[in-house]
Amino acid sequence: MVDVTEKEMDNPTFRSDTVLSDVHLHCPNKRHLMVRLNAVGQPVFLSYFKFLWNTEDSASGKHVREIAAGREHQYKSGDGLYDEDRNSMKKERELNSEGVEALLDDDGDLEVVRRPRSASDSEAEDLLRDIVCPVILMKGREDASEDEEQECTCSDVVKIEHTMATPLEDVGKQVWRAAFLLADYILFKRDTFRCCSVLELGGGTGITSIIMGTVAKRVYCTDVGEDLLAMCEQNIALNKHLMEPGGGEVKVRELDWLKDEFCTDPEGPFSWSEEEIADLHDHCSVIMAADVFYDDDLTDALFRTLYRITHNLRKSCTVYLALEKRLNFTLRHMDITCEAYSHFRSNLNDLENLQDGNIKYTVEPIKVDFCQFLIYERIEQL
Repeated sequence: MVDVTEKEMDNPTFRSDTVLSDVHLHCPNKRHLMVRLNAVGQPVFLSYFKFLWNTEDSASGKHVREIAAGREHQYKSGDGLYDEDRNSMKKERELNSEGVEALLDDDGDLEVVRRPRSASDSEAEDLLRDIVCPVILMKGREDASEDEEQECTCSDVVKIEHTMATPLEDVGKQVWRAAFLLADYILFKRDTFRCCSVLELGGGTGITSIIMGTVAKRVYCTDVGEDLLAMCEQNIALNKHLMEPGGGEVKVRELDWLKDEFCTDPEGPFSWSEEEIADLHDHCSVIMAADVFYDDDLTDALFRTLYRITHNLRKSCTVYLALEKRLNFTLRHMDITCEAYSHFRSNLNDLENLQDGNIKYTVEPIKVDFCQFLIYERIEQL
């Protein structure tokens, strides 16, 4: 929803009050269970995101199967195609598209079939149409269906509590595509990250840290805001079964980019201990961040934090940054631009050209043609 106010007729000001992530819409016919309201009254949903690999092979430690390029989401191994998963995804696509088209009239307008008040039960059954998802459920844990209870223990599902619409300052509570992209890369290069010590900046719901926790030794998942960090910690607990086989550990900690020091307040629930700060500086070799470049001031603050932390590391470190280029029409340019991305690139160039005798930064782009392991739309703007 966008509110428009006019100070003067020739000087309109646009203010966006609500930001909506559409990641949950790319899981057709999946239920999104509303589990609670958070501390600020926002609905919190629980969603299940399925891994696109064979469960038995992944549990036995075999390398993840290669997924074919494109949006077909077909994948194969030396033993051939996994027909069951492929057919399942095909049915999902058909339900998502044909289910909507079936409700349109000749002009493309939505034609809703309603149940007549006088219809008998037998007649009404013939008038029921297919359910078009997403479906939002409100149930307690004791009312969970048998399927959901079985799904909770699967090793090929990651469970995430998140919101679907928030003000701009709370977008970390939503799930974004770049987090899935970075998670895909971690799974594709799992041997690269095995037994590493990792820091995530702006971890949000924690989905990327959870995936990293399946292969890394220790992950510090950081963000700011007690409500957000509590949600992140809940997601870590929900997916403990994914990390236990590899012995990975994910710690949720506060890290405010607008402050120069770690939060060490002993009264704070997500504060750092002196031992943890020392462990980070001594052992961290990977830093990652996904979809955190949407505000110029925060982008500047992140790069300052990135420089400060890497400057204190004892080991050489690789930083992985994933983002989605969001195109917007601006009145200033009277054209479609991507100002947030341009500002990010400017900061990245400054960091690479930084003249520092103690440390050197090298920037390398990664081609986004690696295997896809989670169901989402890998758009070209990623």
